[in-house]
Formats: sequence, C-alpha cells, structure tokens
Amino acid sequence: MTKLGNGKKSKMHNTKHIIRRRGPLRDNTRCKKGFTLVELLVALSVSGIILAAVATLAYAMSSVNDSTDDTSRKQAQVRYTTLRLSELVRQCKLICFAGPDDFAVWRGDDNEDGRINASELVLVEKGSGGEHLQLCDFLVDGAGPEVALSDIRAYSTNWWVPLGLSIRRTVLIPQCSNVRLDVLPLDVLAVECRFVNVSFDLLENGFSRQYEISGYVRGWGGNLLNDARDGLVERDDD
Repeated sequence: MTKLGNGKKSKMHNTKHIIRRRGPLRDNTRCKKGFTLVELLVALSVSGIILAAVATLAYAMSSVNDSTDDTSRKQAQVRYTTLRLSELVRQCKLICFAGPDDFAVWRGDDNEDGRINASELVLVEKGSGGEHLQLCDFLVDGAGPEVALSDIRAYSTNWWVPLGLSIRRTVLIPQCSNVRLDVLPLDVLAVECRFVNVSFDLLENGFSRQYEISGYVRGWGGNLLNDARDGLVERDDD
C-alpha cells in the first residue's frame, strides 16, 4: 500500500512538472504570431524611403533620356544645315542679294542659257527676330520664268509675288537665336562677294551654344555680270 501510494504521488508530481515546462512554450508561440506596432512603423518607414529613392531614380533617368533626345535632334539639325548651306554656297554662281535678314543665291545655270531662272534661285532667311533659319525656293514647272538680277530684293518685300511665283519654305533650324548672315566682304556689292558666314545660338541642356557655318563660292560667275554689276550680259564674250 505504501508503495502504491508513493507511485501515484510520483506520477502526479511528474505530470505537474511537465505542465509547468510546457506552459512557457505555449506563451512564446502566442507572442510570435504577429508584429508589434513599432515593427510595423519601422517597416513602413523603410518601404517609403525605398519607394522614394526608386521614384527619384526613375524621374532622373527619364529627364536624362529627354535631354539626350533633344540634344541629338538639334545636333542632327545642325549637321544637315551645315551640309546644305556649305554645299549651296560652294556650288553657286552668284550671290544675287544680301541683306541683314536674308541673302539670295543663283545656285547654278541648270539649262546653261546664261540666265537666272526661278528654279535656280534659293533664298536663305532668318526672320526679323533671328529666331529661325530656313531655305526658300520657288515652285515652278521646268526652269520657270527668267528673273532679272535687279528684281531680287529682301525677303520681307515679297518681290516674287508680282512675278507670279509661289515660294516654298524649308525650315533648317526651327528654334534658335542671334542668327547672323554675313556676306563678305561687307564693302562691296553682294554679286562680287564670295564668302558667307552663318552663325546662330542653340539652347542645349540649359546652356546656349554658338555654331558657325562658312562657305566659299568656288564657281563664281562674275564673268556673266555686266559692267554696272546690276544684271547679266547676254554672252560671256559681250
């Protein structure tokens, strides 16, 4: 009987001991089921910082791409303008008129008749405010009507209208500033000049940059001018 009683007492003692050991384990498990308020606030703060950094980086990359695209477009315009103007001046026969806002060239005697035809004329114009640079030619069938040298005047006078000509404009540099058209030397008539310098400013990445385009008349047709230098002779030997 004594042994039996001692055995029961030992069992009960062991059971209590087991329950006492397992109690804290259940409590620890219950505590690990969620985050505390402080942990959530810290996580939200870190997430906000990361999202802000990502947004800033994305905006910076977008701005750089836009700036690069704008610069590339303007550089392409400059290259095209340089090619067109330098080739035009180099191959032309005469600079027919030169003013502060424009100049006109006889680009070549296509039909070899020794006359200036409308289809052979090209005007270079910068606008009264120097805000653009464009080429102008005339829409005609074939060579078009003959144009007297004395009829070619400033672009602003629309001198081609009385002649029944329609003009076509090709913008080379749409947005620029401080455009200068210098036909040199300045102290002689335009028809005797052989050098042209075009300069303008372009805004690139927030900074103004100046460009210059120069050309020299290699095929100068001065032998076709009359003595007064206000028209053409009929033939070279006149």
